[in-house]
Amino acid sequence: MDTVEDLFRRFEQLNAIGAALSHERDIDRLLENILLAAKTITHADGGTLYRMTEDEASLRFEIVRNDSLKIAMGGASGKPIPFPPLPLKTDRGEPNNSMVAAYAAIHQETVNIADAYEAEGFDFTGTRKFDASTGYRSQSFLTVPMKNHENAVIGVLQLINAIDPDSKKVVPFSAADQRLAESLASQAAIALTNRQLIDQLERLFESFIQLINVAIDEKSPYTGGHCERVPVLTMMLAEAVNATRAGALADFSMSDKDRYELKIAGLLHDCGKVTTPVHVVDKATKLQTLFDRIHLVDTRFEVLKRDAQIAMLKARSALRNGQEEHAGKALEEDLARHLAQLESDREFLRRANIGSEAMTAEDQERVRRIGTGYRWIDVDGRPANFLSDDELENLNIRAGTLTQKERETINYHIVATIKMLEQLPWPKHLRNVPEYAGGHHERMDGKGYPKGLVREQMSVQARVMGIADIFEALTARDRPYKRGKTLSESLEILGKFKLNGHIDPDLFDVFVGQKVYLKYAEKFLDPEQIDEVDEKAIPGYRIAATQQR
Repeated sequence: MDTVEDLFRRFEQLNAIGAALSHERDIDRLLENILLAAKTITHADGGTLYRMTEDEASLRFEIVRNDSLKIAMGGASGKPIPFPPLPLKTDRGEPNNSMVAAYAAIHQETVNIADAYEAEGFDFTGTRKFDASTGYRSQSFLTVPMKNHENAVIGVLQLINAIDPDSKKVVPFSAADQRLAESLASQAAIALTNRQLIDQLERLFESFIQLINVAIDEKSPYTGGHCERVPVLTMMLAEAVNATRAGALADFSMSDKDRYELKIAGLLHDCGKVTTPVHVVDKATKLQTLFDRIHLVDTRFEVLKRDAQIAMLKARSALRNGQEEHAGKALEEDLARHLAQLESDREFLRRANIGSEAMTAEDQERVRRIGTGYRWIDVDGRPANFLSDDELENLNIRAGTLTQKERETINYHIVATIKMLEQLPWPKHLRNVPEYAGGHHERMDGKGYPKGLVREQMSVQARVMGIADIFEALTARDRPYKRGKTLSESLEILGKFKLNGHIDPDLFDVFVGQKVYLKYAEKFLDPEQIDEVDEKAIPGYRIAATQQR
């Protein structure tokens, strides 16, 4: 018989268990804790926890434990459970009342059996076979349905063989055992339902994030890959920093909540790109808008060639008798030189349009000379400069393919990202997402954007994302305007960025020292990009501060 002291102690256990269950985030560990707690509080030798399947047609084995037989399957054990689910209906469509666990779920009531071998109305054939093969004696059973806040059964808790603490013999589960198990099952069902609801909301939230990234991807396949890869590299570097035990970053650590918060920030770090015009994001050449306007320039060159040929023919037809041979030859030579110059200028503008090399001052002057030196008759029949002001501005871009205004348009995406994220009602465990996601274009020396923050004003996570964003962009092989750089090329550039105050120096040392760059490369880069890296030759790299804890 249960003493008052024993009941009081077990009620305290129940309260402690309920509090512990409400804090568990991992569903597998939660399920295991529920069963282990039930075994402890009822002194049960073994037990099974079932969960209702998604179609509510059967009970699925989740956790199986038996102390005497040293059986541990499901949950943290890592051992799969070989038993098929218990159907709630027979082949004839009738309720499966012969199986105790199914009966408890169907009728939503607890079944307390003193001895399975003497029980009537239930089929314990499988139990007897199990006992015969193991030498075990399954005797007392306590089977409790787990009902959520909507009074729906979400699982079944089944305990086997209550052990008397004093005699160590198998005894029936007492009325107190049953009440405690029912109370625990109720608390466990609520904790499990809450955890499932939270998981569902998190999955829904992440699905909305993926919708945003899909929208960006549909606008531009080049940024779509970026949105996928930067979060992965961010987490790789963050985990490497978390493992660092020396130097300035030795005190940095992350909990599971911190990891999830950084993951969400990584997924959302470029969400503002939904506002960026696609012709700017994908601008592969200097004259590209909705199409590459170099073809219009080519057409004008053909018009100039045609006009020159017509002018030559007109001049030749005006020659008097006796002048045709000498003057005509001169006209043809002038035309040939003129056509050759036009062709040379056309090829020059085609090269300039690509933007793969920085333009010299002489090249920029040649663009202006072509643009204003040649005249042509436009579609309205009026004489016009060969290149429009906008075409001159674009073709004279010194490096790359973007004008200053277009760079500002692209840079605005981070402002849009911050605006979008700061408007969301973030829960406490995600409140840093806007800061993490919005800081990846800042620099350690305060020359970044949009806020001009310095290193001390930024979190480690935001600085981590800054390095991930740059390295991904350097090595990306799906950009329309450049090839993906090799590891050695990218690390040389990053090293220079460290020295000029662009990126965090301590994080860079961890990035190199723990070979985060190589782990990322093996997952995302083409084999030809993964070249030999001489870490000693990387600008600014210090081997210290890269040890792991």
